[in-house]
Amino acid sequence: MNWKLISWNVNGIRAAEKKGFLDWLGHSEADVVALQETKAAPDQLSPALLAPPGYQAAWNSAEKKGYSGTVTYSRHVPLKIITGLNEARFDREGRVLIHEFEPFVLFNIYFPNGGRGAEWVSHKLAFYRRFLAVAQGYMQDGRPVVVTGDFNTAYAEIDLARPKENVAHSGFMPEERLGLGEFFQAGLVDSFRRLHPDTVKYTWWDQVTRARERNVGWRLDYFMVSADLQEHILAADIHDDLPGSDHCPISLVLSF
Repeated sequence: MNWKLISWNVNGIRAAEKKGFLDWLGHSEADVVALQETKAAPDQLSPALLAPPGYQAAWNSAEKKGYSGTVTYSRHVPLKIITGLNEARFDREGRVLIHEFEPFVLFNIYFPNGGRGAEWVSHKLAFYRRFLAVAQGYMQDGRPVVVTGDFNTAYAEIDLARPKENVAHSGFMPEERLGLGEFFQAGLVDSFRRLHPDTVKYTWWDQVTRARERNVGWRLDYFMVSADLQEHILAADIHDDLPGSDHCPISLVLSF
């Protein structure tokens, strides 16, 4: 049995709907679609977004209107759904959805952006550590883990077009890269890099400078899996030809 998973920071799900999101979803053939930065509560959405044919939806919205938020669409009934990381300072912005499926536990996360200053970088790194503690709890219990979403950090120089110019900017600062490196030390595997170690592809481009037209981008979105799932990776891709957001979708296919 194969599971096709897709993740996408849509930068506003209502805007995405106007750009054809539902048609794309209907043709995606995905078992699970994890979206970040939905920027909406369920009571603000159309019936078509709330219940697309063939999918059930779980939402986690921010307390602040029009900000952050996540949704996971699934064709499979989860054993359990958890919102947040069980820590109040991280759970006000709708950033985390955890689905416990039979073969694995899926984390759909919109990790914080540290671009607003040192305080936000510290908050982001604390969020990283809290996520990792929760994920390790599952892994220590023998539960395979998949984590996906917008991590807001490019890990290596290959993961952004201009590494030297951005070493002091949030998203590629040494402390952020070290924080992300702790995920790998804990046993998580970057699925795209496992299959494509030398491929240069990005998942985010600055809209203000029209960077996508010049492919001056960053790889900020990932599918990571626990080590016990790495042999089950059938495909891992970045769909940088799909417009509709400042991010593009990424996908993972697991074979069981």
